[in-house]
Amino acid sequence: MSGLFDPFRVKDVELRNRIAVSPMCQYSSEDGFPNDWHFVHLGSRAVGGAGLVVVEATAVSPEGRISPADSGIYLDAHVEPFAKIGRFLKEHGAVPGIQIAHAGRKASARRPWEGDNHIETGEGGWDTIAPSAIAFGGNLPKVPREMSLQDIERVQQNFVAAAKRALAAGYEWLELHFAHGYLAHEFYSPLANQRTDQYGGSFDNRIRFMLETLNAVREVWPERLPLTARLSVTDWIDGGVTVDESIETARRFKAAGLDLLDVSQGFVTPDISHIPWAPGFMIPLAGRIRREANIATAAGWMITDPQQADDAIRNEQADMVLLAREMLRDPYWPYHAAVKLGVTDAWQMLPVQYARAVRR
Repeated sequence: MSGLFDPFRVKDVELRNRIAVSPMCQYSSEDGFPNDWHFVHLGSRAVGGAGLVVVEATAVSPEGRISPADSGIYLDAHVEPFAKIGRFLKEHGAVPGIQIAHAGRKASARRPWEGDNHIETGEGGWDTIAPSAIAFGGNLPKVPREMSLQDIERVQQNFVAAAKRALAAGYEWLELHFAHGYLAHEFYSPLANQRTDQYGGSFDNRIRFMLETLNAVREVWPERLPLTARLSVTDWIDGGVTVDESIETARRFKAAGLDLLDVSQGFVTPDISHIPWAPGFMIPLAGRIRREANIATAAGWMITDPQQADDAIRNEQADMVLLAREMLRDPYWPYHAAVKLGVTDAWQMLPVQYARAVRR
């Protein structure tokens, strides 16, 4: 039975442990380029002992950015700055991963500390696109333009081009962002998708955009490397995505070549009031999908305690845990967790510059 600090192998990639740094938007880029902030932010988590470090939601096109300050991989010139970060992550024992994304109707927004609301076109913002001409609502009132079939094909090719650039930058773990109310999730959820063509209505039609995108990326992403997806498996609201639907979606993803499902939730509408917030509240759903869809899963959300994380792995509810806020609080959480769980010679997971001092 595997535990939190056992290696985890997916295809030709082996993680030193089951701890991953979840992709966390930093809103600190200019024209998509990562910079010294990203180098230090991501590099310090590798130094702290994580097995996998995933770069934040990285836009596949300028229009796909959540904000003007988002990370992007839509230019060939983006490759080398990302490569520099990836080399450092790998040098310090972490597998370099990246999440590629399109924000859909939630794009063209201010940074969270500047209001997190839509920026008007002409004031630094841009027109948004989505499956249907329905605004997200709340502080994001822009009505997006309904995507044509040509738009859909173009965005899917943007994902393919982004995957190729991620590979050229040396990344070994690719995650497709199909969650949190962004474009792919907008196609998936009936709350955002009211199309009447082959991309809307029935379950098969609503998952078509995701499956086609997955298939297109799978063709260019090497079979030897893990291809994963983050999916909002429930919208927590009547009329939205259900867990039962997502179990079937996970089965189809696996048949199409997906290696692991990053189990997430919600955020396709601002009107949700009954998310059952509690420590590790998504772990049981990750376990159910793992069993019923027979696919490897990663669990996140309010996982803070090492024993809680270890139990999730040992009880076969997840193959990995993804930490976000807890990694912001403590970049060395993996090392501290190893000490708390009694891992022999935990100090060895730190760089030699630190380990020689910590060992004493």
